Amino acid sequence: MRIVEPWIEVEKIDGVQIMKRIERACRTCYRSEGKITEDSYKRLLTNCINRGHESVLEHEKVTVRIYNDIGSYKDLTRHRFASFSVESTRYCSYDKDKYGNEIAFIDPVYIEDPKLYEIWKDTMQKIEDNYIKMKQLGATNDMCRELLPHSTAAEYTMTANIREWKHILSLRTTSNVHPAIRQVLIPLLKYFKEQMPEIFGDIKYDEEFNPKYYAKLTIAD
Repeated sequence: MRIVEPWIEVEKIDGVQIMKRIERACRTCYRSEGKITEDSYKRLLTNCINRGHESVLEHEKVTVRIYNDIGSYKDLTRHRFASFSVESTRYCSYDKDKYGNEIAFIDPVYIEDPKLYEIWKDTMQKIEDNYIKMKQLGATNDMCRELLPHSTAAEYTMTANIREWKHILSLRTTSNVHPAIRQVLIPLLKYFKEQMPEIFGDIKYDEEFNPKYYAKLTIAD
C-alpha cells in the first residue's frame, strides 16, 4: 500500500495572450477592433463580466492533469461543459508491476485526529490485501474494482473553456466543498488569478482552508 499526495499540473499558458485573444473575438460584436491597444483587454473584459456577457470567454480553454482520489473526479465530472479522460479501474490492474503491485491511496491529511487516521489507514490496508487475494484467486478487474474506495488515487485530464473554469472554480473552492477538491482547485484558482486577474480576480474562495493542505501545482513543459 502506498499513501500519496495529490498534485495538479497545468498546461503552460500565457494569461495575457489568452485575454487578448478573447478581446479580439469579443470586439467582433461591436466591430471595434480598431480600438485594441496594449492593455485595452483589461477594461473590455471587466465590462463584459460585469454585464454578464461571459459567452466570449468560451473562445479559449485550458487543460490540467490532476492526481487525486476517485471521489474528487466523481464530483468534478458532474460539470457538463468540460472534457475528462480518467484512469480506468477496469483496465488498471493494481497487482501488476506497472503499479508497484500495490494500490495507491490519497493521503486524507485533513483527518487530523490520529485515532481516526489509523482507522482509515487500517481499512485501506485491508482493502488492498483483499484486492490482491481476489486477483490471486482469478478475479477479474471488474470484480476487484468493487472493493476500491473513494480514497483510491487516480489520474485524470480535464479540459474546459475559460467561462466554464470560472464557473467551476466559483463553486468548487468554497467551504462547503469536500477538502480533497479544495486541495487541488484552490491552488489552480490562485494561479488563474495571477495569470488572468481581469477574469478570475473576483472569485472568492475558502481562505480558512489551511494552505499546508494545498496540492503541489506544476506547469507542464
